[in-house]
Amino acid sequence: MNVRAEQLAAQLKKGLAPVYLISGDEPLQLGEACDAIRQAAREQGFGERQVMHVEAGFDWNALLAEANALSLFAEQKLIELRIPNGKPGTEGSKVLLAYLERPPEDTLLLIVSGKLDRNAQKAKWYQAAEQAGVTVQVWPVEAAQMPGWIERRLRARGLQPERGVAALLAERVEGNLLAAAQEVEKLALFCDGGAVSIEQVEEAVANSARFDVFGLVDTALLGDVPHLMRMFDGLRAEGVEPLGLQWALAREIRSLAEMAAQIQAGTPMERAMARVWGKRKAAVRAGLQRHNAVRWQQLLRRAGRVDRLAKGAPGNAWDELLQLCLLMAGVQLFRPVAVV
Repeated sequence: MNVRAEQLAAQLKKGLAPVYLISGDEPLQLGEACDAIRQAAREQGFGERQVMHVEAGFDWNALLAEANALSLFAEQKLIELRIPNGKPGTEGSKVLLAYLERPPEDTLLLIVSGKLDRNAQKAKWYQAAEQAGVTVQVWPVEAAQMPGWIERRLRARGLQPERGVAALLAERVEGNLLAAAQEVEKLALFCDGGAVSIEQVEEAVANSARFDVFGLVDTALLGDVPHLMRMFDGLRAEGVEPLGLQWALAREIRSLAEMAAQIQAGTPMERAMARVWGKRKAAVRAGLQRHNAVRWQQLLRRAGRVDRLAKGAPGNAWDELLQLCLLMAGVQLFRPVAVV
């Protein structure tokens, strides 16, 4: 039986299957699915857990031997078989088929695998696992699905987010499920249950370095150079990676370049800014009034150079980042020399 990740909890409440196969490359959901199965197994009396890693030279007969071995500590045990590449090979496939034909009654097998493509899902061992137990394929959450995912997670923690809260968090975490989960847990502590407003979200994340980066972007757009310098030095002292700061700057510059191009083509500024959050409109408006579309494209190319420096190209990424921030703020770095 194949179930979606969000259906696994309900399936576990109906009773444990003898085999679970969890596959995918999204670490948060993969880990939470495995944790749910381990917890259900403990509650059902599976007191022993044996973890086996499939690596080069792995002895597949050890799986059958472990399944058939009598335990000195518990009557029921969980065998966790980890196959990172999702390829058990010819020998492994035969052993898995032999196991799945008659799973031991006192043993629960949890197979944890990397992402399995369509061809892998057609393999006999995979089909046997689907017939004998439960398969769960973990898929990355797309950007369009992220607000819904966050809202469901907030409500599962007993919170009632007001309209816009989930979308704001989704914008900030930019597809990072682990960061999203951490922010939800932070809000659960900060709000102590009940309604969650956008103002509470902003206050709860005010001390997070990731969100300070966004604050730096807005400060640059507003042209507040003294505050910009203090924030920049603070982020650098806190150990923020240049690549993370470059990502935030490039993302904002690209967005501003697109809006500036729309304005240049005749779109009213307020309409071009329709997707900008209310509290950010002043900063974005200031940036659009300061630089035109050509200038934003130039800054975007400069951000690309910073990206190369942050990834190891010769040069000082931090110096270039500071110059990029100052240019966004409207500082003229190099004044032309008057010809006498």
